Amino acid sequence: MNTTTSSRRPRAILRIHFHPAERTDELYGQLLAVIDGISSRVEPLPADWSAYVDLTGALTYWGRDTEGLVAVLRLRLLALHGVQCSVGAGPTRSIAAMAADATPPGAATVVRDDPYEIAVFLRTKAASALPGIGPKTAMSLARYGITSVGDIADTRLPTLQRILGATAARQAHDRARGIDERPVIPGAAPRTMSASHRFDRDELDPEQHQRAVLGLVQDLGSRLRTSGEIAQALTLTVTYADRTQTTRTRTPTEATAHSPALATTARALLTGLGLQRARVRTLTLRAERLLPAEDTVHQLTLDARDDRLRRLESALDKAMARFGPGVAGVASAFHRAGQQATGVHPSGSGGRTAA
Repeated sequence: MNTTTSSRRPRAILRIHFHPAERTDELYGQLLAVIDGISSRVEPLPADWSAYVDLTGALTYWGRDTEGLVAVLRLRLLALHGVQCSVGAGPTRSIAAMAADATPPGAATVVRDDPYEIAVFLRTKAASALPGIGPKTAMSLARYGITSVGDIADTRLPTLQRILGATAARQAHDRARGIDERPVIPGAAPRTMSASHRFDRDELDPEQHQRAVLGLVQDLGSRLRTSGEIAQALTLTVTYADRTQTTRTRTPTEATAHSPALATTARALLTGLGLQRARVRTLTLRAERLLPAEDTVHQLTLDARDDRLRRLESALDKAMARFGPGVAGVASAFHRAGQQATGVHPSGSGGRTAA
């Protein structure tokens, strides 16, 4: 008997974005646990509160199609944690990401693993919607009349290579035709540590914003040094009076737990947000992609102020370990020891200064 059935299973990959009222590391972990109850193939992306999920095997296990399993997942997240999400589903990572970007909170967009449906979804999208095509690349393509994903798919590869280079052209050409073999790589979310400050009233004063952020830096820096970890990035989330949020991430010049270095990065984040007229309810600072402190590579300098600050920091950590938080006016001490080196302003704290 002659059979010609295909052994290939339809692929179903999700890109899911969470939209909670307030963000905490604990909540993110709980949301990932809900997803893990549906499929164990979860790739966390904590920087933007999202994740990739491979549902290919789960569809058979649960006996549902992609739309049905996505509906179950969204319902569980809402029922257990009150969190809305937006979901994009498709046969590849790039299609799932594009579908998610086009989906509002509380909704889902599903592109089935079907050549016709894939082409219908992709071809009319702007070239800049394709993952890997940034604004500058899209402008370069537009100069040659290539403005849509369909145009990229129809352009001969050698022509694209002359415009974009060999690697970028091959990647764009494949993704424009729905080809993307990148797998979902399961793993635990990279360790993070966060601190939040909620104002007693919606705060308009930029000075109070700066003082609050500096207090968060002091808290995070002390906890990082106590746990023997260093941060590779800082993320500042601002929650406004209307509960909307803005999040920005910046990478320090080197992974660190040194409070003045963290403060420099945090103040740059705050300044970049331009909150002069914003009514701020909560500020959250998160240290991300933590590493063991022994992995640090500190660039040696001839700056005596930096050495004094590090010795002072060590002394203050010991004082707080002995007498508890709040024993030292950390910000004021850093200000006196090295204001010119770090740009750190005093917090106005009334705490005692350790000798």
